[in-house]
Amino acid sequence: MMPTPGFPPSTLDSEGTPIWITDLAADDPNHLLHVARGIEPAQALQVLGADPGLIRPCELPDSKPDEWASLPAAALGIEAGTSAALLAGRIGEWTFVYDDSGYTDDDAATKALSAEGRTAATSVFTINADASLSYAVDGERIEWINVDDLHLDEDLPGMPAELRAAFEAAGNVPMEDFEPGEADYDVAMRAACALAGLVLTLDDLRRIPLLVVPFG
Repeated sequence: MMPTPGFPPSTLDSEGTPIWITDLAADDPNHLLHVARGIEPAQALQVLGADPGLIRPCELPDSKPDEWASLPAAALGIEAGTSAALLAGRIGEWTFVYDDSGYTDDDAATKALSAEGRTAATSVFTINADASLSYAVDGERIEWINVDDLHLDEDLPGMPAELRAAFEAAGNVPMEDFEPGEADYDVAMRAACALAGLVLTLDDLRRIPLLVVPFG
C-alpha cells in the first residue's frame, strides 16, 4: 500500500503536502485551508468576514513575483504582509477557502462554516510548523487534532467515520527520526483535502471558477 493511499504521487510535493497548496503558497507559508460541504464559495467568504464588495473572480497568474507572495496575493496585486488573500472555489458538494496568511485561524470560523447542518474542517500550518485540524458539524466542533500529539494507530479508531476515512486516505509520510505511527507534519492538510475530494494539481484548479478577496 502507498503511504498516502488517497493521493497519487503527482498530487503531492516531496514532503507530502498537496501539490496545489504548495504551488499556491509563498515559500515559507503561514496558511490554512477551510473546507465546507453545502455552501457556495461567495457565501463561505462572507461567513469568514470578507467584504462582499471586494470579492471578485480570479484567474491565477502564471508565477509569483517573489518568495514572499502567494499566487492569490499576486492575483490581487497585494504586497506580502499588508493583508491576506483568500481564494475560494467549489468541487462537487465541497467548497474550499485557502487563506494564504492564516488570518482566519479562529475556531468560530469553522463552526460558522458548519452551521445550518453543514460539515466543515480547517487545517492550519504555521511558519513554525505547528499543524492542526478542526472538524465541525452543524455549528459545533466535534474534533480538534494537534498533529504533534497525533498517533495514528491509537487515535484514528476514535474519530468520526468521515474524518477517520479522510485520515486513512491521507496516510503518513515517514520522516527521519519519527517513531512508528507518529504523524508527519502535512497529514492534517492532506486529510482536509481528502475529506473534500481536493486531490488536485494546480492545473486542475485553474479549470474551475475561482473567487479571490483581500482580507484584513
